[in-house]
Parts: sequence; structure tokens; C-alpha cells
Amino acid sequence: MKIEIIPFENKYAKHFYDLNIEWLQTYFYVEPYDDEVLSKPETYIINKGGHIFFAKLNNEIVGTVALMPMGTSNLFELTKMAVSPKHRGFKIGQQLMQHSIDFAKFIELPKLTLYSNRKLENAIYIYKKYGFIEVTIEPNSPYKRSDIKMELIF
Repeated sequence: MKIEIIPFENKYAKHFYDLNIEWLQTYFYVEPYDDEVLSKPETYIINKGGHIFFAKLNNEIVGTVALMPMGTSNLFELTKMAVSPKHRGFKIGQQLMQHSIDFAKFIELPKLTLYSNRKLENAIYIYKKYGFIEVTIEPNSPYKRSDIKMELIF
């Protein structure tokens, strides 16, 4: 299975939305903040200096991930990672994770931050495998569903 990781193009915006909405509806629920960001990825991510990547398999978009600016200079959140249901279990998420980490190092970010939920045991395991460590989550976390915050310091 040859996965190609490609950067954001507006023609893929619907895939970004659809993949993430499906994932959220499967595991949680869609918060208003999610819908807003996912509906306008250029406004909330790209135009603010962020990056969105897609996993492409045989001309089909099968996964996505974003590096979203956190407001503070040079701090980014690894977020909005989703893989299509029929392509889960093939380590596409890990390929997206590795690409994001490599890209963050290339643009010389000091660290990456992510928010998750402890019920996503496989995801937490993968984050730890890639070197993320748990840090204190702020009381005003951007996501109601998050109960864990992790960082990867380069």
C-alpha cells in the first residue's frame, strides 16, 4: 500500500471536513468549534500559517492531519487527524504522524501539542510511541471532549 502524503489544496477541503466529521461522530460528537474549523480550513488553519496534509492512495484521499497555529508564535497543535473507516488499521495515521513530526522539525518548531481523550487508548499509545508526553491540561481547553494534553519537544 503506497501512501503519498500531499499538502493542502482547496479541492481537498471537503475531504478534510468529511473525514473529520465521520471520525468525530463515530467516537464523540461534533462540537461547534470543530464544525467551524472544519468548514473553513483556509480561514482557521492555512491563512494563519498552519498546514494540512492528506494521505492519498491511488488518487483517493484516505486520511488527513493538520498543524494548527495556537496563537502564540511558533506553537502548533497537531490536530484533526482522521483516516477513512475502510482504511483504518493500515498505519496510515502513523504515516501522517511521522510526516507531521518531520515537517515540524524541518520548519524548526520547538514542539508540537495535541489534545485527546483517554478513551482513545490506541491513539494515546501511538502518541507515546512517537515521543509525546503528558502535560497539564489547561482548564479552558479548546475541546470539551479532551481530558489529556500531550507535547513532543524537539
